[in-house]
Amino acid sequence: MPSYPYVLLSAAVSLDGYLDDTTPERLLLSSPADFDRVDKVRASVDAILIGAGTIRADNPRLLVNSAERRAARVAAGKPEYPLKVTVSASGELDPTANFWHTGGEKVVYTTEKGAERLRRAPVAADVVALGADLDWRGLLRHLREVRGVERLMVEGGGTIHTQLLQQGLADEVQLVLAPLFVGDPDAPRLFGPGGYQGGRLRLVETRQIEDVVLMRYEPTAPGAGVLPSAADRRWLAVACDLAAQCPPSETAFSVGAVVVAADGTELARGYSREGGDPVVHAEEAALAKIAAGDPRVTSATVYTSLEPCTHRASRPVPCARLILDAGVRRVVTAWREPDTFVAGADGSGLLAAEGVDVVVLPEYEGRAKAPNSHLLS
Repeated sequence: MPSYPYVLLSAAVSLDGYLDDTTPERLLLSSPADFDRVDKVRASVDAILIGAGTIRADNPRLLVNSAERRAARVAAGKPEYPLKVTVSASGELDPTANFWHTGGEKVVYTTEKGAERLRRAPVAADVVALGADLDWRGLLRHLREVRGVERLMVEGGGTIHTQLLQQGLADEVQLVLAPLFVGDPDAPRLFGPGGYQGGRLRLVETRQIEDVVLMRYEPTAPGAGVLPSAADRRWLAVACDLAAQCPPSETAFSVGAVVVAADGTELARGYSREGGDPVVHAEEAALAKIAAGDPRVTSATVYTSLEPCTHRASRPVPCARLILDAGVRRVVTAWREPDTFVAGADGSGLLAAEGVDVVVLPEYEGRAKAPNSHLLS
């Protein structure tokens, strides 16, 4: 499965949801103290992304302004400035814009046609063609695997924020609410129409900063099918944390599991040897807590730090079969079962053969293995 950076969406809006007005001057929505907070966030990430439309409309430099923060980045072995990233399907970019002539390295993600245009009218940046169309998953995969980006800050515009949320690729939304109204239907809004993931986002933080309010949210709704979402990563991390709570054992793995409804509601969680039962498995413990006939189960996702077992001596029904019997059609896991106790175990294969969508996120394998290190030497 592909590996993506942590994606943080950052924006400020008016009380009526606008990013800007329609005057030639940029509408300043944040307060001075919040601009400094944004500068601190910029200094903490590996890359900052804006769309070509934002370059055209605002002509930003997109820098870390604090000399102290830049010095701290260098002292930590990082470039003075984060990588600057933009996206343009057409490749129609102004080579004189501030974006290209300030800060450190830059990269443009575009289409094959856009790359051809940029060969004729180049800008001061690396150019990566994603194919006939823009592909956000391909872009994020390239940033992580080729450019080494672990944390990506996205500062707009609204179309980009909308697309990343609708595709389930945003790990966090940092939204600043400014105490003013725009009221112009032609002005740009933060989020556009279309199909978003269901459910409520989780409020992580609220903070007053002078006369604006910062709100931080995390998506909770699982992904769909075999494509991973940002919420999938958060829930799998919870399962890995549960594995660390297992009573130690020399004869069984420590595993954590969480069952999450399609709208992001947690239905149950469990871990190996929970409640003093020396042979209970994580998925078994979690599923047993859900009321029989709960209609949410058939559209739920099971997150488990180790793929569900297919053979066990302690109970007659292995966890993969329990999941199938419950009607669950999607499983997200971090780690394929080694041959430590059962040779050739393949819970993911059994589930997939029965029509279950199985997603493996190998970037969590180390966390899943940690409480089992004594069994793997």
